[in-house]
Amino acid sequence: MPAWTDRRILDLLSIDQPLLLAPMAGSGLSALAIAVARAGGLGAIPCSSISVEKATAEVEAYRAAVFAPINLNFFAHRPITPDAEAMARWLARLAPYFDEFGIDASDLPSAGGRAPFDDAMCAMVEALRPEVVSFHFGLPEERLLARVKAIGSVVFSSATTVAEGRWLEQRGCDAVIAQGYEAGGHRGNFLTDDMSAQPGTMALVPQLVDALTIPVIAAGGIADGRGMAAALCLGASAVQVGSAFLLSDESTSVDVHRQALRSARDDNTAITNVLTGRPARGVINRIMREIGPLSGDALPFPLAGGPLAPLRKIAEACGNGDFQPLWAGQSAAMAREVSATAIAADMVESAAQLLRL
Repeated sequence: MPAWTDRRILDLLSIDQPLLLAPMAGSGLSALAIAVARAGGLGAIPCSSISVEKATAEVEAYRAAVFAPINLNFFAHRPITPDAEAMARWLARLAPYFDEFGIDASDLPSAGGRAPFDDAMCAMVEALRPEVVSFHFGLPEERLLARVKAIGSVVFSSATTVAEGRWLEQRGCDAVIAQGYEAGGHRGNFLTDDMSAQPGTMALVPQLVDALTIPVIAAGGIADGRGMAAALCLGASAVQVGSAFLLSDESTSVDVHRQALRSARDDNTAITNVLTGRPARGVINRIMREIGPLSGDALPFPLAGGPLAPLRKIAEACGNGDFQPLWAGQSAAMAREVSATAIAADMVESAAQLLRL
């Protein structure tokens, strides 16, 4: 077993390898978490897009399969209620698509499935007592965070800038996830909305390491042992990996998502807000090309996605993902269609060899 020189995350979490599974809504549940845990890493369950009952069942399945810590991930956004003018503006941008597919714009579903961390989720955490609770988009309100820390869970959150990392450390985070611009899925930004100034992983990691006293976990663009070794050389205590697992046997990505991933390249992902209302990186699809990738007309998160639901359903039935999130990072072309356990083990072994451990 490699003798990792920085053991802070390993000792904090009681894991063997400095590799964390990125919680990926729609693409990973207990099966993927179990596979990564079996390779010595930290498994994760994305809880903001599933019910409390579903999350509880997934954790129970994980506990039954492996004796290993688990990370439960939640969103910590502050919901925004748009005015009638904003709603009308977004529906007007989508009107040509409604006409094209014969959809009645007066009978559209409301958005859902992206709830912020609340009392019900906190009560679930208190009942399940996960070893790690992680957040995206900052941290929940202080009273909820205090309840999480009171049961002894380690707390992580994502930072996309040094300022966000400092903010998280000051508020009691035990480690910070340095999410570089390359990363797939939603940006974890919460102090800035300026995507043009976002640093990449290899620029962000050493600056966060220098600025903070707590461990830094590198995330974004890391899909093999080379990327893992590079991040550890820059001072990261561990890496968090998502896109490398999107085509794995245990991934729950739907068929049109997998199809898009098989055509992923270094230059065909982009950060967009037109699918959910928050900046997120995915494989470029029709709606991103035609009204995005970033649009000032998109409703705030998560409301932008509601009116897209009937378009998404029709397109998916036709075998394409023209109107749905196809989340993937800039390294998605390196994803492999094998077991996630094999992917994780290969990554760890290669990194150790490169670092001569």
